[in-house]
Amino acid sequence: MNKTIGFIGAGNMATAIIKGLIAQKGNADNINAFDVSKERVSAMRELGVNVCGSGEEVVSESDIIVLAVKPQNYAEVLSGVRGAVSEQKTFVSIAAGISIGYVQDALGCSCPVMRVMPNTPLLLKKGASALCPSENMSGEDKKLIADMFAGSGVCEFLTEDHMNEIIAVNGSSPAYIYLFAKAMADYAESQGIDYDKAMNLICATLEGSAAMLRESGDSADTLIDKVSSKGGTTIAALERLRAHGFYEAILDAMDACTKRAEELGK
Repeated sequence: MNKTIGFIGAGNMATAIIKGLIAQKGNADNINAFDVSKERVSAMRELGVNVCGSGEEVVSESDIIVLAVKPQNYAEVLSGVRGAVSEQKTFVSIAAGISIGYVQDALGCSCPVMRVMPNTPLLLKKGASALCPSENMSGEDKKLIADMFAGSGVCEFLTEDHMNEIIAVNGSSPAYIYLFAKAMADYAESQGIDYDKAMNLICATLEGSAAMLRESGDSADTLIDKVSSKGGTTIAALERLRAHGFYEAILDAMDACTKRAEELGK
């Protein structure tokens, strides 16, 4: 069955997913979308997406509905579409902290729900998405939704008791990496090195380091040791990072991320 997929919200993340779907299918047939922004609606029309007049219309005209709005707007959006909901509709939630039970309770229906935590590199088909389906989701819908995100990166299935913690791992973590890269490039610039040239080298280093973590077969600790010659420059840098509590700061930041996700889901 060629199912229709609808999007309530057409921001950057929804656009990335939609473009991935179009790339897979070759067209925007059977894709619906609604957004309150006229600019985003126009962008959807340019992609060939069928634009709906309301979130309720998206639900009525779609088999699978992606909720691509901010967590703070979920209560309003879900209450506004309840009239079109049935157990034959499948929902996809990509908002931080919003549980499967929250969506079902707000809809007043035990419809299948896939909870997903994607990240912004989806825009470049380099995304990393964690997925958690409700127990009543069909195998067909589970595969269709997984393929939707796999088309723009890698996916991993998790149990729901880890979906708040995973936000710190792949959802919010690009921001930590950008901050790290910015600090390195700012240092280079302060030493008279061209910022863009330094950033080019930093990006290549990040890509290469990720490849080493994925492909070398070595643990992170082993890779650190392989770069760190006794009495050398890397050791000097690592000792200063440790003195500033770098590792502990990352753990604390990730814990703060998880706690905020829990607050958003209440």
